[in-house]
Amino acid sequence: MANSTHDMRTFRIDIPQTQLDDLHARLADTRWPDELPGVGWSRGVPVEYLRELAEYWRTRYDWRTHEAELNEHPQYVASIEGQDIHFLHVRSPEPDAAPLLLLHGWPGGVVDFLDVIGPLSDPRAHGGDPADAFHLVIPSLPGFGFSTPLAGPGMGASRMAGLLVQLMARLGYERYGIQGYDTGTWVAPEMGKQDPDHVSGIHLNAMITFPIGEEGELDGLTETEQRRWQAMQDFNDGYLQCNSKRPQTVAYGLHDSPVGQLAWIVEKFKELTDPEDGLPEDGIGRDRILTDVSLYWFTGTAGSAAQIYYEEISANAWSGAGDWSADSGGDGGDSTGWDDGGGDWAAGQRGTVPTGVLVSTHDVTIRRWAERDHNIVHWRELDRGGHFLAMEAPDLLVGDVRAFFQKVR
Repeated sequence: MANSTHDMRTFRIDIPQTQLDDLHARLADTRWPDELPGVGWSRGVPVEYLRELAEYWRTRYDWRTHEAELNEHPQYVASIEGQDIHFLHVRSPEPDAAPLLLLHGWPGGVVDFLDVIGPLSDPRAHGGDPADAFHLVIPSLPGFGFSTPLAGPGMGASRMAGLLVQLMARLGYERYGIQGYDTGTWVAPEMGKQDPDHVSGIHLNAMITFPIGEEGELDGLTETEQRRWQAMQDFNDGYLQCNSKRPQTVAYGLHDSPVGQLAWIVEKFKELTDPEDGLPEDGIGRDRILTDVSLYWFTGTAGSAAQIYYEEISANAWSGAGDWSADSGGDGGDSTGWDDGGGDWAAGQRGTVPTGVLVSTHDVTIRRWAERDHNIVHWRELDRGGHFLAMEAPDLLVGDVRAFFQKVR
């Protein structure tokens, strides 16, 4: 890849020492709140747990070590339609490797994929078949990490997809696959719809599927699917409501307080990792969690990363104040809480690109709804692993990505 064009440049992470010193000072000066006794995690992150984690971040976590780990991989920033897009570009040593785009979610970033880069790009060196090798493109989605600032409002999944389609074309990839989770499961199918002649296949995990008000769509759900649908309805979506309704207001506290940013993110790692009753670091290494949080802190992206929720949910899709229930209230209208007037959450144009779905123990994906919206040719359900599979169980993700793309290459 050329590194001298006016709209694409090489990049290296180098956080100034003054920012590290400021972080440590803010952590030391944290104004800690009281909490009710005996409530554990039921009302949010416990003070005792967060105090200890914040002190570890201040005194034992070594950002420079993890910055160097990220900088081991070639990085670039491309400017497309006024939007800077930061990405890792890891070329496989195998000449016949297939290009693969890896898309993260919230509260994640490029750090999510560090444990799968080696096995996917160089399977020969990791006990795999060199025929399964990939050239990897791993972007920070617009508004996340170093893909900032946002060029303006309207940066929803469809627009992100359009920018990434252009990025892959600029890199010279005529045919490529996509793997995505969480937010990536919104963006990847949009890329397939916009660029079906160049996208060979789409692999998704942590995919969310919704009812759209069709008659009989809730009939005949298996016991497992009923549990997943109930989990969706019972889900504590306080963070989602804040991100989708008032992302700028929430940003002030998260942008000013590293402990606030830490609590906001670590709660998601607690809630969505496997085992469900464990601590966040039981599923993902503590240093990996703190590298993720540190990137949000140093880039100041608490607010800009939340904008995708506003674009996709508040502005486009929800009609009933975020009601996920099957009955939004006997008004004779749509039987769900979802707007079927064109928002991205509603069923629209069905994707034609071959799609594989990997379902972990924390996922709420329901197959019939996925097949309604996507051309599903591969489906696998796991008995372990949580939402952040690339960090929690990278072997499972790598194995299924290989299996899927063997079918569609």
